[in-house]
Amino acid sequence: MRAIVSLLCFILCATALQAQERRGSHCIALAGSAPGLQFLHQASWQAPVAKDSVHIRYIAHASFLIRTEGGLNIVTDFTGFTGSAPLIPDVVTMNHAHETHWTAHPDPAIPHVLQGWGPPGAGIDHYLDLGEMLIRNVSTDIRNMFGGVEVRGNSIFVFEAAGLCIGHLGHLHHVPTPEQFAALGRLDVVMAAVDGGITLPLEQMLEVLGRLRSSVVIPMHWFSDTSLERFLARVGPEFDVVDNGASALTVSLRSLPGRPTIHVLRPKYLLEDE
Repeated sequence: MRAIVSLLCFILCATALQAQERRGSHCIALAGSAPGLQFLHQASWQAPVAKDSVHIRYIAHASFLIRTEGGLNIVTDFTGFTGSAPLIPDVVTMNHAHETHWTAHPDPAIPHVLQGWGPPGAGIDHYLDLGEMLIRNVSTDIRNMFGGVEVRGNSIFVFEAAGLCIGHLGHLHHVPTPEQFAALGRLDVVMAAVDGGITLPLEQMLEVLGRLRSSVVIPMHWFSDTSLERFLARVGPEFDVVDNGASALTVSLRSLPGRPTIHVLRPKYLLEDE
């Protein structure tokens, strides 16, 4: 009996110690505080990232390359193809709404493959601390192919680096609950699906963006200029719009745009000679 009690005490102590050592999220801790942002453009995705900055490159559909000053490479909604460049990301995230958001055969050389789903109904919990970046997720529900709901079947991923909180809303199918918004915390930059129906209707996506109050919104998951323009026409006067044909921007915590900004990026695969 004493042996069992001792074992239970050891497990509880180890669990408590592990919880104490788990890095806290500054995005949740500082929700409601909005430090400034400065965004710059770089010609090459392979160029060194500026000090205290994060580089974001729109690859295709819902896939983005997120790069840090220290050289971490993260690809969102990874499908197995990013272009002709021989890039092995440090981390890939995936959602399984469609095959354009995941791959069943990621390169085994990728150190961290984070699926946005777990066992049916259970969701999944990621909290990956890479030192220079913390990656976590908030599970959301999705519609299945039969018109039903798969509870906690997808994820919103949050990337915390250089003092920034960057959120990728994934294949979002419902307005997050108050508890989910609280779990997300502050998002300085957010990638949002703006197709207007396959994910969320535009009215609901605009409701989500209004609730998040992110400084920079990057539209994704648009299938033509027509659907993109439909979204931009609906955003209202509270947003500025930047659409200069760039495929990437570099973001840092320096100067907050005077108004929330929709920053349109044009998708472009990664090229080896770029």
